[in-house]
Amino acid sequence: MEQQPERYKKLIIVLSIVIPLAVAVLFGIPPVEGYDFTFLPPIYASINGLTALLLVTSFWAIKNKKRKLHETLNKVCIGLSASFLVMYVIYHLTSPATKYGGEGIWRGIYFFILITHIALSVVVIPFVLFTFSRALAGNFERHRRIAKFTFPIWLYVAVTGVIVYLMISPYYK
Repeated sequence: MEQQPERYKKLIIVLSIVIPLAVAVLFGIPPVEGYDFTFLPPIYASINGLTALLLVTSFWAIKNKKRKLHETLNKVCIGLSASFLVMYVIYHLTSPATKYGGEGIWRGIYFFILITHIALSVVVIPFVLFTFSRALAGNFERHRRIAKFTFPIWLYVAVTGVIVYLMISPYYK
């Protein structure tokens, strides 16, 4: 198959900048009042957990030469990540930030996990999009090269999303 140039490169770069900036802006504006989306955090934490399980299953699938299953699972993971993002934005647009109330070593552990989760959630956006676009273009050699980095970062972000939720959930109002 002829290798296509990365036709989505500009779009991926724009999305990789706009999405984190939009999420960051959420924390600088007051919540929109009159809406109750407090039910969303356990849903989007569950989406993170499901994403992690599907990523591991996708890894297993490709290692066992089940390419179609691998492809389908990764498309589902991208859809889940997009739905997570929508719910996360809706929740944070309509709800005040929740402060972590733990103390001692747990406070340090929480903030370490939270900071690495946030940093890598920004980093993973272009990794996922470039990995996916290379597979779509049939450029499997370049897809495999970047997927070696994308998979563990994406898995870490998905798993730590669940951990962050579990650690902060007692402090939701």
